[in-house]
Amino acid sequence: MSRRWHRMRTATALGVLTIGLAACTPVPAPDASPSSTPLDGIRVSPTADGTPATPIQHLVVIFGENVSFDHYFGTYPVAANTDGTTFHAASDTPRADTLITSGMLTHNPNASRPHRLSSGQALTCDQDHGYTDEQAAMNAGRLDRFVEHTSRDSCMGAFGEPGLAMDYYDGNTVTALWNYAQRFAMSDNSWDTVFGPSTPGAVDLISGQTWGATLTDPHTGAVVRDPARAAAPDDTGRGTLIADVDPAFDDCSRTSAPLGRFPASAHTIGDLLSAAHVTWGWFSGGFRPTAPWNAATGAPARCDASRRNMGGGRITDYVPHHEPFQYYPSTANPHHLAPTSAAMIGHDDRAHHQYDLTDFDVALRGGNLPAVSFLKAPAAQDGHAGSSDPLDEQRFLVETLNRLQTSPLWATTAAVIAYDDSDGWYDHVPPTILNASRSSLDAAICADATAPVIDGQVGRCGPGQRLPLLVISPYARPGAIDHAPTEQTSILRFIEDNWCTGRIGGGSFDVRAGTLDGLFDFTAPPRMAPLLLNSDGSAEG
Repeated sequence: MSRRWHRMRTATALGVLTIGLAACTPVPAPDASPSSTPLDGIRVSPTADGTPATPIQHLVVIFGENVSFDHYFGTYPVAANTDGTTFHAASDTPRADTLITSGMLTHNPNASRPHRLSSGQALTCDQDHGYTDEQAAMNAGRLDRFVEHTSRDSCMGAFGEPGLAMDYYDGNTVTALWNYAQRFAMSDNSWDTVFGPSTPGAVDLISGQTWGATLTDPHTGAVVRDPARAAAPDDTGRGTLIADVDPAFDDCSRTSAPLGRFPASAHTIGDLLSAAHVTWGWFSGGFRPTAPWNAATGAPARCDASRRNMGGGRITDYVPHHEPFQYYPSTANPHHLAPTSAAMIGHDDRAHHQYDLTDFDVALRGGNLPAVSFLKAPAAQDGHAGSSDPLDEQRFLVETLNRLQTSPLWATTAAVIAYDDSDGWYDHVPPTILNASRSSLDAAICADATAPVIDGQVGRCGPGQRLPLLVISPYARPGAIDHAPTEQTSILRFIEDNWCTGRIGGGSFDVRAGTLDGLFDFTAPPRMAPLLLNSDGSAEG
């Protein structure tokens, strides 16, 4: 136990403890553009020594795919109990802003009203979650054009129906998440930092800055100008990443489309953590190559591991554009090299902090879990409609969180469940645009907003849509629903504040992000009893 937290525990007994994040006063990183701030210019707090400012010594961020808040929690805590796993909420469950409490379940302005999806309809078609189309669905804030702009109603091998983007699950299908919300803490006011699909959401999670990307030809390395993928490129070809683009620093990226990269001067939370001597890692399903890189011939590594989803489809585990650190030269592991030893997981070595999910299991069993871990499930289990589903996702969540909660490290751990984008699924709460964008790619909700266009960087309009956010921890506020506004970069800000790294700078949205304070309670003793669930989301025992 650190001396700092020992003093905090003593203060608890005296009834005078305040939230521990106040103990850290970060020094911001230079607020310059990524093109002009060198990596060795990162500054951290003078107090940064790897000791966290709260009792959270291990943060595990489970980053799922493509879910709006209403899609999973639209009727929380009321479940139909006509199929799937039975769910009954506690009588004192706090009120959330849902389809029921807003009246939007029955009186909805869209061309189709929301319908409940049964557990037998878990595998659905993927929806349209493009940067422009998500904005158009909002129709200047009226939120009444989802059927026209984001709904994809039919596809091969998955459930579809007219107006599918409006539909939602309840606690009979997403049972584990509803049970975690009952025991731990959840936000009903957390947002996608910008509109658009997976890659911008993942990049915002680790840097808060999607501007500065360059698209390159996968065969020649020449700059490619594609404004539909990297908006408003400048004279050097740098623009704002608004679409799913595979990383240039990855052997396993596709070679049939432009690849994306950020300059060597661009900062991520990984750079800040390393500078503060804090262990960290990103762990992806399928990152361990099925065929290794051949140093002699230059043949790239291959990542062909796969598994079947509940619909029987065989899905490749690793998705390059879901791995944001692979876009940055300071953190990329292009050849998917394994760490030099189990003891080096989380530390600087040839893996550059980019690992396979099996490495997370090794570190957890060995008691040397990095201070900050980002987890990406295999694609069949990440919740992405079309290739995954809430039941496969639930199995991954339960297995992972059961292992965490039965680990000796649980007493000092927090897990955050968050998502990269909404997939275009309907949510009834209009966003408050904090950063506008006025380009040919932007619809009225962004182009007409009175908010500034920060640093003149178009393509970063947001926040976009409301997403689920849960905290699983002995220090989570039990059963709480936090209404304070947060976003993907709020997770980034928590890491910065807890480990005193300072801010990223360069226009990162970590500066504006609300805190996660309302999801934690550091004034009370930790609630050590775990919530162990079965694979169907029901409680064990």
